[in-house]
Amino acid sequence: MRIRSALTVMAVVVAGLVGGGGTGTVASTKAATGSPYCGITWGSGTKAAGSLSTAPLVDVRTGRHDCFDRVVFEFAGPVSGYTVTYGETWTEGEGLPLSPYTAGDELLRVSLRAPSYDDGHVATVPYRVGEHTANVLRYRTLRDVVFGGSFEGYTTFAVGVRARLPFRAFVLAGPGPHSRIVLDVAHQWQE
Repeated sequence: MRIRSALTVMAVVVAGLVGGGGTGTVASTKAATGSPYCGITWGSGTKAAGSLSTAPLVDVRTGRHDCFDRVVFEFAGPVSGYTVTYGETWTEGEGLPLSPYTAGDELLRVSLRAPSYDDGHVATVPYRVGEHTANVLRYRTLRDVVFGGSFEGYTTFAVGVRARLPFRAFVLAGPGPHSRIVLDVAHQWQE
């Protein structure tokens, strides 16, 4: 059985080389061995961690990578709490749906366990509820990032994506005393 698998992989590699494609070879080898896309094994189930924090949100930015698109939420202090899940609708603090304002075929509902206002209840980000926070033109997966506001110390976002794809969420320290909650959404499922 191992010899047959090895021969199959070798035949795919040789066919890719003969066909003139170094890039086709890598994709064909991955498909033959069942390897995950870019090593991504995240899945599309709910991701949740951490606890409530008082460090306010100060920035939202996005980035394009080879295998995924990224949304970064930066806070002025340590944070650890979030919940991210797929859903059909998502509401802001007063219960108004954000879905009509969000582009994309699928919706990631993001709840950050930290406010977007300081101790004096002054907003720490320039967005209003329902506003688009990032330009995601030419991104492979991200379609929209919409601010849902803060209510009782929780801040919400609706992140529109082109399809229900694997994602991960995690916390990074820095820069300086700041911290970040990062959301990565894969460009595709495994090949």
